[in-house]
Amino acid sequence: MIFLRSLIFNVLFYLVLVLLCIVALPALLLPRGALMALEALWANISLFLMRVICNIRIEFRGVEKIPPGPLVVASKHQSFWETFALVRFFEHPLFILKRELMMIPVFGWYLKKVGMISVERGGGPRSLIKTLKRAAAEVKLGRQLVIFPEGTRTAPGAAPNYKAGVAQIYAESGVPCLPIALNSGLFWPRRTFMRYPGTLVVEFLDPLPPGLPRDEFMTRLRDQIETATTRIVDAGRAEQAKLFGGVPGAKG
Repeated sequence: MIFLRSLIFNVLFYLVLVLLCIVALPALLLPRGALMALEALWANISLFLMRVICNIRIEFRGVEKIPPGPLVVASKHQSFWETFALVRFFEHPLFILKRELMMIPVFGWYLKKVGMISVERGGGPRSLIKTLKRAAAEVKLGRQLVIFPEGTRTAPGAAPNYKAGVAQIYAESGVPCLPIALNSGLFWPRRTFMRYPGTLVVEFLDPLPPGLPRDEFMTRLRDQIETATTRIVDAGRAEQAKLFGGVPGAKG
């Protein structure tokens, strides 16, 4: 049943995306906010499908901790899920994406329209520095940058490997940083189309104030995210063990 439910969900998930991309073509002529509203709609539909088809309940904790205005949002990254599900909580969200995504017909047009930043993997230090500076500049203009400090998806339980880029943007932008812990990898694992039931938890943690020394910032960011992530991952695994005996391949 998990396999069948996963198959049905994935078909509907991408079908909804394609349909929204087609229907929303006129929105390319409208202000950026119109496309962001459609992106939030896609996220809400996807969360609904996850619940009714895959029996994945979503729990967002600590939403009241989200500061208003420009912000660096540093999130744990275990799944594709958080790349679209977090958008709905921010007024002017911004992501740093692989350049290849910008090249996808129609979908890439939307990414450019809403001002997402592309990065060329393998472009070298100069390209990376340019990307980080542009991200900091966009944050100063009032946007909320959602960044994954480890740079790539990591399986639940995998050893953390935080990159210095988030500290660079934090220092240059001079805004608070909102850490996010989650356990999405238990339910939407990387490199598989399987979707496992249970309670997917996203926890918005206490914001870090602007102006912290870089070493202190990185230590506090990593400790907050990893401590909370370990706690909610353990709870998610315990729940899934009761439901069906655990998640194959989700231990990192």
